[in-house]
Amino acid sequence: MLQKSDSLYLPTVIVSLLHGQMNPKQRCLFRLSILTIYCFSFFFHHWTLVSASNASAPYPPTDEILLDTGSSGNSTGDDGRPWSGDNGSKFAPSPQSKEATLADPRSAIGVPYSTARFSRSRFTYTFPVTDGPKFVRLYFYPTSYSELEGSKALFSVSSGPYTLLANFSGYLTAEGPNNASREFCINVKKEDQVLHVTFTPSSSNDSYAFVNGIEIFSMPLNLYYAAEDREVPYVGQTTNYPIESSTALETVYRLNVGGPSIKATDDSGLFRVWSIDDDYVKGESAPNLSPPGVRIKYTQDTPAYVAPQEVYLTSRSLGRNRVRNRQNNLTWILPVDLGFMYLVRLHFCETNPKIVDVSDRQFTIYIDRQMVDNAFDVIALSKGNSIPVFKDYAVRIESTGSKCKYNLPIDLGTRPGKSKYVDAVLNGIEIFKLSKTDGTLAGQNPEPPNTQPSLTVTKKSTNKKTKFIAIGAAVMVGLVLLSLLLYIIFRPRRKTRYYNSYSRKSWWLWYWCWGQGKSKSSRTKASSLPEELCLQFPLAEIKEATNNFHESCIIGKGGFGNVYKGNISDLDNAVAIKRLNPMSRQGAHEFKTEIEMLSSLRHGHLVSLIGYCNEGREMILVYEFMNKGTLGDHLYETNNDPLRWRQRLKICIDAARGLDYLHTGAPQKVIHRDVKTTNILLDDKWIAKVSDFGLSKIGPTSMPVETMVKGTMGYLDPEYYRRQQLTEKCDVYSFGVVLLEVLCARKPLNPRLGKDEANLAHWAKFCIQKGTFDQIIDPYLIGKISPACLKKFVEIAMSCVQDQGTDRPTMADVVDNLEFALRLQESAEIAEGTIVDPVVLYRDVSFRSAITGTSNDLDSGVAADSSTSGCTGTGTTTSDCTTSKATNSSGV
Repeated sequence: MLQKSDSLYLPTVIVSLLHGQMNPKQRCLFRLSILTIYCFSFFFHHWTLVSASNASAPYPPTDEILLDTGSSGNSTGDDGRPWSGDNGSKFAPSPQSKEATLADPRSAIGVPYSTARFSRSRFTYTFPVTDGPKFVRLYFYPTSYSELEGSKALFSVSSGPYTLLANFSGYLTAEGPNNASREFCINVKKEDQVLHVTFTPSSSNDSYAFVNGIEIFSMPLNLYYAAEDREVPYVGQTTNYPIESSTALETVYRLNVGGPSIKATDDSGLFRVWSIDDDYVKGESAPNLSPPGVRIKYTQDTPAYVAPQEVYLTSRSLGRNRVRNRQNNLTWILPVDLGFMYLVRLHFCETNPKIVDVSDRQFTIYIDRQMVDNAFDVIALSKGNSIPVFKDYAVRIESTGSKCKYNLPIDLGTRPGKSKYVDAVLNGIEIFKLSKTDGTLAGQNPEPPNTQPSLTVTKKSTNKKTKFIAIGAAVMVGLVLLSLLLYIIFRPRRKTRYYNSYSRKSWWLWYWCWGQGKSKSSRTKASSLPEELCLQFPLAEIKEATNNFHESCIIGKGGFGNVYKGNISDLDNAVAIKRLNPMSRQGAHEFKTEIEMLSSLRHGHLVSLIGYCNEGREMILVYEFMNKGTLGDHLYETNNDPLRWRQRLKICIDAARGLDYLHTGAPQKVIHRDVKTTNILLDDKWIAKVSDFGLSKIGPTSMPVETMVKGTMGYLDPEYYRRQQLTEKCDVYSFGVVLLEVLCARKPLNPRLGKDEANLAHWAKFCIQKGTFDQIIDPYLIGKISPACLKKFVEIAMSCVQDQGTDRPTMADVVDNLEFALRLQESAEIAEGTIVDPVVLYRDVSFRSAITGTSNDLDSGVAADSSTSGCTGTGTTTSDCTTSKATNSSGV
């Protein structure tokens, strides 16, 4: 037995070996160690090779049927695969149908398009197959067959319980005499062991059905299905969506993002076609090619058959401009049929050798304008560089009106401040339509061929008289329409052109003719501006309205630029014209955001956007004019008369209603993100309206949005600042600061004051704890507020500025409580002599406890709050939280 004293430690053994001095025990240990290391290395290397070979090995299909319909014997396709003719084969259709051979030069396109099977009556192919999921690929070459017009080919295709195509027209689908193919995924049940494909002409007498080729190809069980029904994230829902084995799929898109198209023969064994994404990507992006020598490392989770390495070696990203990337998304717009559920698969692979750690590059993913991942990290999911991964999502596209197509957006956005590389990347996109409960995959039927322009080459008409009459009639109709269009555009416009029936009927003509109907896009969507509600003004008209942006017309200034009062000749009332400074940090993104927000939002307490100007480098917004200015203009640093308390209450209620609409009443929840007194405007009747949506964000229904912090210091929610998670409670906090600002008539943040007094919200909390809150109220209001109303108002304000968002009320609750406070004030004013000096009120300890939720032990309450308030209370007397009347009135 080896002993410690035998000097058998490995360093000693190695030294002895080098000096040629090794006793028998040491040689035994050395040989045993070498043998152990060798065995371990051998088995590890063998296991690695087996795993790698299994992951990268081509998929061996159990069923591979390539049927060249309408032909006899065997033939070879362009891809080198053998195709069998259906004449006399075991797959021959029943009942018998006709076959055709293309006689024109286009037959050189090759197998399977050179022959076809067609019939005016129903016919069915029967394929004995093994159980499991299959690719069913149908090949169509739209042309005339045996003197049958190609445009008359209108038919449906079914397979068992599934309707694959309905009223299908190859001509309309292919948009001309080009081949049109369709790929489906069908799971064959174990008890069936057979797959039927049936072609049925439409009901009209002259319709017929045809097919050029049918391919049945087994697919891996876990490619799109699973051994058991699997679930994927459901966009917009808190639950997952099951992908059941009984669901049929139709391939809608298969895109090699940022790279060239990939032929079926270059796919990873499944003979799929990967198209380029150039027609679908929107905005600025940078196609990328992986560095030379990069090899894709397939794994058991992502085998080679998931996608070929060409997909993962090319990608598209935002590029290297970090500043621009913060304001842009990677966006694809993909038209899909309405009324279906879709499976969206996104392919990722980090091949940048600099990106190797988790959080090096994180980004957000939006599908159909809804966030599905707020911190997607390829390295975290793949566990390494050059390892491919994919992520599946399910999204439902609801039917809307008579439209048959919907533009499905997919957006990738950055996470500035959260990852090393401010960028986003995507390698591939696959989208599949899922069958409905009745088994249908067919979208809305195309228009009947006789209502469409003929795409078939027909014989020239011999009736010249008829031809000349048709041409003459077309010219006359064109002249009449042109005259009408010019009259509508150039006739004198009425004073109320923006809101009367004339505008609603003809504005789209003006918009279209001058090219103003372009789609505008943002980080969460791509939308078109509603022409009836938002107009585009020429720059010359804006300059005329503002006397060429003369300083005398300026009514406000901010970080974005100047606001001018202007008069546009076609409008009865003055307008406010906000001219964004080209050097402003808000920039084009906020400009677009404000247009899209206010174009889709209409409420009595939101400022109305009349139109905009985007000409040259000018970015200008035109609003309704609010001639009483901002709420801040009437609180401090102003020569305006102080607002009466009831006025202030009503203004707060109006603004709260506007915010409540954004949170709960708008088509999609909107988080304002910049609630402050200067963004609450007042009209000539003192009605308040919320304005400035440049920083606003579309929010989800439940989970917070993780985003870069934006807002105004002093109003900024401390929880949002710490966690960078945006919810509607961030607006509630800012509105609580507004309430304190209204009551105290001072700025929310004043660095010139001491540390304890600089932040209004923190100072108010501290002074309530100390019982000195009465000394920071606007002196003008002393003795003019009902004690009950004041108590309720302070309760509301302090509940809004709670440190935790979950402890704050909703804006609907704020509206209800402010209305109750107003009723208390009105009741007190009706009953004369009930208003007393509120100093007495704040000496009541139970009142302070009701506001803060603390016990009567004020010292413990102050200590508990000191960590967040910035007002420690150490050595602080009552006078530390007071100012003179002159200071309050000036707002300092």
